[in-house]
Amino acid sequence: MIATYGFSVTLTAKPAAGDRLINLLLTGLDEGSPGASEHCLVYLISRSASDPDIIHVIEGWTSEDDHHRVFAGESAQAIVAQIGPLLAKEAEYTDHVPVGGKADLGKP
Repeated sequence: MIATYGFSVTLTAKPAAGDRLINLLLTGLDEGSPGASEHCLVYLISRSASDPDIIHVIEGWTSEDDHHRVFAGESAQAIVAQIGPLLAKEAEYTDHVPVGGKADLGKP
């Protein structure tokens, strides 16, 4: 499978909530969660080197429709509902059309 849809998002956590946000986002890789879907080809969580409360998420999906379908599910909505209270400001999204590269990072 190849990724035809993707995005990145920058999340700014409330002071000292960066670790909690990262741990929550990493549950997205658990069995039955969005990142574990066969349609999610890239799910990369990283943090700013200069501010531990700034978190970056990069996702690559087989299609935009697959992404929307998976994120409409209960597991994804449960994670999304927990993200908002941890944020200091609104998330900043950028859409992507993947053209190549590599994302095999192994298990965290």
